[in-house]
Amino acid sequence: MLAPPMPTLKHFRAEGTPRLYSVHKPVTTIGREPGDDLVLSESGVLPHHVQVTFDGRDFIIEEAEAAGALTINGKKKRRARLVHGDRIRLGSAEIGFSMFAEGIKKIVREGEGGGETTALGGHEVVGVRKLFAFSERLIKSGNLDELLGAMLDDVIELTAAQKGFLLLLEEAAPSGAPAAARPEAPEAAAAQRWVVRASRGVDKAPVGAGEGGVSDSIVQRVIHTGQPLIVSDALADTTFGQSESVIAMRLSSVMCTPLVAQGQVIGVLYVGNDKVKQLFRRPQLDLLSIFSSQASLILQNAMLLAALREDKAKLEAELRDKRFGDIVGACPSMREVYRKLEKVAGTDISVLITGETGTGKELVAKEIHRRSARAAGPFVTINCGAIPENLIESELFGHVKGSFTGAIGDRPGKFHVANGGTLFLDEIGELPLNLQVKLLRVLQEHVVMRVGSSKPEKVDIRVLAATNRILEEMVREGCFREDLFYRLNVVGLWLPPLRERGDDVLIIAKMLLSKYADELTSPVKGFSPAAMAAVKKYHWPGNIRQLQNRIKKALVLCEKTLLGPDDLDLGVTADIGVLPLEKAKEEFQRRYVLEVLEANGGNRTQTARDLGVDPRTIFRYLEREPKPPPARA
Repeated sequence: MLAPPMPTLKHFRAEGTPRLYSVHKPVTTIGREPGDDLVLSESGVLPHHVQVTFDGRDFIIEEAEAAGALTINGKKKRRARLVHGDRIRLGSAEIGFSMFAEGIKKIVREGEGGGETTALGGHEVVGVRKLFAFSERLIKSGNLDELLGAMLDDVIELTAAQKGFLLLLEEAAPSGAPAAARPEAPEAAAAQRWVVRASRGVDKAPVGAGEGGVSDSIVQRVIHTGQPLIVSDALADTTFGQSESVIAMRLSSVMCTPLVAQGQVIGVLYVGNDKVKQLFRRPQLDLLSIFSSQASLILQNAMLLAALREDKAKLEAELRDKRFGDIVGACPSMREVYRKLEKVAGTDISVLITGETGTGKELVAKEIHRRSARAAGPFVTINCGAIPENLIESELFGHVKGSFTGAIGDRPGKFHVANGGTLFLDEIGELPLNLQVKLLRVLQEHVVMRVGSSKPEKVDIRVLAATNRILEEMVREGCFREDLFYRLNVVGLWLPPLRERGDDVLIIAKMLLSKYADELTSPVKGFSPAAMAAVKKYHWPGNIRQLQNRIKKALVLCEKTLLGPDDLDLGVTADIGVLPLEKAKEEFQRRYVLEVLEANGGNRTQTARDLGVDPRTIFRYLEREPKPPPARA
């Protein structure tokens, strides 16, 4: 369809070609103020000199300020009906009025019902462009104050408002955001409180205390209904005309739209012009609603970020109370560990650290070293279960050139490397009997003999040992020397499994997520409530190491901001129906074997040792696929 003729104002400038402006709004303001629709800089032009209104049939021009001089076709007027070809003079500025568009691009939009046609002039095109530019700025900029200020500047320019405000309900305001408390209003004393999060005038500066404020009653109506609102003449309005805030501020044109986040109203976007009545119409309200949705988006992001910062600060506070060096936890059994650790750290006596796989035995050993007089010396770790039996003696004590095939030079052992510091013997229960004798001699005499050498070498070390096996039983079975056991176990530290540490598991999970999310540049920011409940409920056979591995895996694979139970492989177990006892027993054993295997990092030999079975049994469970549940009637 063709657009209807559109009147045009032609500003004849002293230099350059005339400037065209389409009269496409119900009220068009002309004056010196930047907020006017047609801004004139010539002498004699007042801030708000005149306004042109369309009453449905005629275009009427009238003075907006009593001191303003209006001349039409050489005759002074206060109010007149414009006709095609009229020449208007305001001060030294001259304007022509035409009933037809002169070179201004028109865009025709079909109404939703198919029958209504709206002609969009240059002003609407500018609005679309500004909205697009704002969307680009939203993607690139992370500064909340800068974004909100730029958005309000655009809204004021597009709507010819004098002022704009972004208001938030108090509980929705982002943490740390500067905000002025709203003015009290007697008629809304019992209503929700709001704060001014951002304000702007036509000069692109915050609105001052003497420049007018916000109608509390209008804001509360929009917050309550969740619907946008136009008030064309607030003082004459039957709903708001008696409002104390409207009367006190002598409001004229007001538009207010809700800010909605996750279905809840969190505030409003409010613009007003106290000098011009009938200023705003539906197209402008639609545009303001679109900007409100953009504002809601950036505020949601800001509030999420504020909540995450608050959670991080809370976690750091919790860790300060529940951290012992690098060890995290505050349950009674861990406090007992800390008590003993403090007492033994300053001595040189041997300590045997026991506990299930993955409970953090090496971390405890490092903390003992860090708090000891040897802290400046080396901390050396050797896993006695990870080195082949024929090489472990060389690893511990070193060797000389030619002592065995492949010994092409002298090489120091871990005892030499740890001289002046601490040697941590992990998985000491895996040490062969023949080496247990040599280790006992080193502990008693502090002398090391390299493989292939007869020359003793003095070493100054402290030995800490750890195991997940029960050495007392190994002593009774003849698998571990009793004298070595007592030599290592001068002080014993037992670390409780994660399932017995209560809320420690939640603190540790949050700490691990925060640490690895940064390392892996993951978008994940936290756990969902369901995930937290699942983490606490799960029995964690692999303890902290298993929890750490699950979190790492989830951070790599998850694309959400919050980890759920399924991301941690802790989803609700499917209903498998009633199984015969033997089959149920077999299914439990299969799952348990796989969990212990995971806790051991896939080491099948270690898993077989932990479970006390032949390694072939582990292979058997790995080859067996889980069977689908039986069909239920």
